[in-house]
Amino acid sequence: MTTADTATTTAAAPPTRVRMTGRQVAALVVLLASQFMMAADFSVLNVALPEVGTSLGFSTGSLQWITTTFALCAAGCTLVFGRVGDYLGRRRIFTAGMVVLTLSSLVGGLADSPAMLLVARTLQGLATAAVTPAALALLTTAFTEPGLRTRALGLNSVMMSSGFSVGAILGGVLTDVFSWRWAFFINIPVAIAAIVVVPIVVDESRAEQRSRIDLPGALLITLGLFAGIYGVTRVGEEGLDPVAGGSLIAAAVLLGVFWAVEGRTTDALVPVKILKKPDIAFGNLAALFIFGGETALIFFTGLYVQNVLGLSSMVAGLVLLGIGVGQIVAGTVGPRILQKVSPRTMLGVSLLLQGAFMLPALWATSDSYWLVPLIATQFVNAFFSMLAALCFMVIATSSVDSDAQGMATGMATQSQQVGIAIGIPLVSAVFAAVIGQGTVTAAEELTGIHVAIGVAGFSQVAVGLLLWLVLRGKSRQAASVTA
Repeated sequence: MTTADTATTTAAAPPTRVRMTGRQVAALVVLLASQFMMAADFSVLNVALPEVGTSLGFSTGSLQWITTTFALCAAGCTLVFGRVGDYLGRRRIFTAGMVVLTLSSLVGGLADSPAMLLVARTLQGLATAAVTPAALALLTTAFTEPGLRTRALGLNSVMMSSGFSVGAILGGVLTDVFSWRWAFFINIPVAIAAIVVVPIVVDESRAEQRSRIDLPGALLITLGLFAGIYGVTRVGEEGLDPVAGGSLIAAAVLLGVFWAVEGRTTDALVPVKILKKPDIAFGNLAALFIFGGETALIFFTGLYVQNVLGLSSMVAGLVLLGIGVGQIVAGTVGPRILQKVSPRTMLGVSLLLQGAFMLPALWATSDSYWLVPLIATQFVNAFFSMLAALCFMVIATSSVDSDAQGMATGMATQSQQVGIAIGIPLVSAVFAAVIGQGTVTAAEELTGIHVAIGVAGFSQVAVGLLLWLVLRGKSRQAASVTA
């Protein structure tokens, strides 16, 4: 049902608020807890990287692989696992992913060498790729009433988006108070609880019409995304060298072949007709900018607070609380906003305003008093970032039928993961181009931050305006059809 449908129905009869059952509440809590944990896992070690490197003997140049290894697996395999969940059962894939997360967290916490830690991060990335789309698909199939589904997706967006920023804060606290190893161990009780509770409160869900798994498509999309994410990460670290350029070319070729193959395959992993839907295409494009921009903002906020202002990592974490609070507020009121405004219209507006409220950081100085306006503008930025994420999730999951929910949620989650994975490297490449090589002063670093944030913010404003112009027309068409 579209927002216009809802509005028409509301005009015809007094609105009735549908309440969740006790079983639905239990399902919501355990699924949202898992989503939050998966999002936090991406960034929980970011603050602790120097200590991890010293403890296990990582070289400075190889530290990035602690994050990159996770990102490659999480973003590269999400769509495949989402589609496998359609066939084999989403609850089954969710539970299997949680088992892998439990084991990988134990291995990571006990790691005594770089190789052992990277194996753990690889397995954590695969667990995230399995659990995240499965949990989202279980939510969309458990909450079929439009109002409840929008509410559940709003809370899910809060957990997914705030998990990344809270993960950075949590990693700093655990490292300072205990040890970086607790960034792994903390996952274990939550994962075990999910393994026990989910089969009790969540019904199994799978596609009614089952067909063969599109192995060529799965291989092409996975390898293409692996190559693309690696290439972008390499650009952010080393510049556009032959390895990075070759990886990006390989990604373009593989994804082009994937498009051609999917157009000729009966049981395609992602039918081309789905990819051609404006809601799906533009919604997933928006996700790259929503999540890529927000992760880049979090990263450069940490640099600004620690390297320019000279404050501690704990203070940097506290500054990020403004983003977390903004996301929580938007996740709470967002579903009510979308009962009155079409998600298609609101998506472009929210992304545009997300970018606009990133731009005040261009005037940040090396004086600590700038922390106050920084926190205030980041709160508003995070509010619209979360609202855009909610619009995107509603559009992405309501544009396909129930048999393809795993595919739809897999695509949505994959776009989010890819955005998170490439956001920092892309903007870091801009930053590196400005500050150059070698030792730099705080003033020079501040100039680099200004340019990097400016590029990210203006990109979001431009894409938000494009989405508003394109999807607003689709929203009007839908309203005229239902009138």
